[in-house]
Amino acid sequence: MNSAIRAEGLRKRYRGVEALVGIDLSVRAGTVLGLLGPNGAGKTTTVQILTTLVEPDGGWAEVAGFDIVKQPREVRRRIGLAGQYAAVDEVLTGWENLVLLATLLHLGRRAARRRASELLERFELADVAHRPVGTYSGGMRRRLDLASCLVTSPPVLFLDEPTTGLDPVSRAALWSLVRELVQEGVTVLLTTQYLEEADHLADQIVVVDSGRIIADGTPDELKSRVGSAWLEITVSGTAGLAPALEALRPVLMTAPTVHEEKGRLVVQMDKGLGDIADVASALRDAGVEVADFAMCRPTLDDVFTHLTGNTSDRIRG
Repeated sequence: MNSAIRAEGLRKRYRGVEALVGIDLSVRAGTVLGLLGPNGAGKTTTVQILTTLVEPDGGWAEVAGFDIVKQPREVRRRIGLAGQYAAVDEVLTGWENLVLLATLLHLGRRAARRRASELLERFELADVAHRPVGTYSGGMRRRLDLASCLVTSPPVLFLDEPTTGLDPVSRAALWSLVRELVQEGVTVLLTTQYLEEADHLADQIVVVDSGRIIADGTPDELKSRVGSAWLEITVSGTAGLAPALEALRPVLMTAPTVHEEKGRLVVQMDKGLGDIADVASALRDAGVEVADFAMCRPTLDDVFTHLTGNTSDRIRG
């Protein structure tokens, strides 16, 4: 298996507190790893170690085939890092930001200008290339920040909460750009405060809590741990609940959960899709008037709550 990021037993202690306690990771090249966890779980510490900003107290890791401790310079040449806040100069224009960075990275004057033009065009910033970044919207700054991470076309990209504070349209645009990069073979390690973002982008998800990995798998695998899909049936008026329960009793293996105040029944799908036909037929034959009938599946919010015992609000920060 071709792993772009590998880590075993990563440990880090700050002032007597274990920030990481034996983290193991393996990220296949050309995929997205979503790193999730509540506040203080160790997500940012993991990113800082893998990007050579902080040395681990124990364990080892390789990024793009190079040891993060023994060969940090080689690692830095092959990675891009976008932090929680756009690291761009607001006084300079977008064009000047990229040309300056490309020059500092020794691309040469002509190559620096060419690369800046390519990135501004790709990230739909060509029209504002010569405006000061201080006049950019949040989404535009984020796109410029991501563009700056790609000046040298690194094979591995670290995104630490890249869409924090963006509106839904800007967030969706950034998701599209990330997917394009992955299709081109870039490996992405993503930490995010938006669980739907991990669901959309990640091929693999690792959930950390208190410096330890508590779950690892694809989004679908993690959701399956919470339980199967279920049906939510809303009847027309609470008087319809009793007839609905009576009609469903013969066709269900598990008794429905009743929410009287909402006039709703929640039915676990023990037999899979076959339950939908059975339930619909039973209600129709009994003359039960249904106001709403929906199939629901576990979300990553459900996974997060199930694994950590907390709501997804704790993931922020």
